[in-house]
Amino acid sequence: MRRIDLEHIIRAAGSIAQDDEIIIIGSQAILGQYPRAPEALLRSMEADIYPKNKSHLADLVDGSIGELSPFHETFGYYAHGVGKETVVLPDGWEQRLVPIKNENTAGNTGWCLEIHDLIISKYVAGRERDLEFASEAIKQGLVQEEILRERVSMLQVEESIKDRILKRINK
Repeated sequence: MRRIDLEHIIRAAGSIAQDDEIIIIGSQAILGQYPRAPEALLRSMEADIYPKNKSHLADLVDGSIGELSPFHETFGYYAHGVGKETVVLPDGWEQRLVPIKNENTAGNTGWCLEIHDLIISKYVAGRERDLEFASEAIKQGLVQEEILRERVSMLQVEESIKDRILKRINK
C-alpha cells in the first residue's frame, strides 16, 4: 500500500461512517510518519482502521470497503474495520498520533499510530509477521530502542509480557 492508497481509504471510510476522523492502528499507520516508508514495510494491502467518533461503525466500513468488497477488487487494497480493543498500546498513545489530512482525504483526518507505539503493538501481538515488521523497522533505523524500552514501561499488561518484549528489543 502507498500513502495515496491510505489517503483514499481515509476519504472513503470517513464518508461511509460520516466521521471526519479515522484512526489507523495497523502496520500501514507507518505511512503517517513515513509517507515513503521502505517497501519491505508496505507489503500489506489492508489498513486496520476505525472511525474515531463513531467506532461502532467499524463493521459498516469493513462491509463497505473491506476484504473481497468491490472496493478491494477495484483498487487492490482495502480497509479492515476493527475495534479499539484490537490493539494493546502504551499509555498516552492518543496524544502521539500522527495526522494525515490533505486534499486526497477530502478534509478527513487519518490519525496514524506513532512509529514507536506501532512497533510496541506489534511486539505485544507477537505474531511472526508482526515481529518481522518490527525487526525491519529497527533495521531501517525508523525507531530508537531507548524509546521502545520507555514505551514498554507504559503498557498496561502483565510483567511477563513486558519482559518478553524487552528481551526482543535488547537482541
